[in-house]
Amino acid sequence: MNTQFKKGIVEMCVLSLMENKDLYGFEVIESLATAIDVNENTVYPILRRLTAQQLFSTYVEQTSLGAPRKYYHLTDLGKEKLNEYRKEWQSFLNGVSKILGGNHL
Repeated sequence: MNTQFKKGIVEMCVLSLMENKDLYGFEVIESLATAIDVNENTVYPILRRLTAQQLFSTYVEQTSLGAPRKYYHLTDLGKEKLNEYRKEWQSFLNGVSKILGGNHL
């Protein structure tokens, strides 16, 4: 799969995963990896970029098992971006379905 295309889809999926629950990086990777082929080299740069764009805020929590965990929280701006991505995605899927279904021009 085209790397740029995949990154855009993964970005949308990352935002969606955190719509209802804050997650730390490894949880994001585990959740994504159950459905699509991703690894930390793909996910962590996306988390950093989205945080820099203020789509996430972060906080650290101590754990009883080892190092503290950095959690990502979807901001209001992140929620707006996710809604925008969902509309674009649905439009894209509708267009592809028309073409694959033989309903293209």
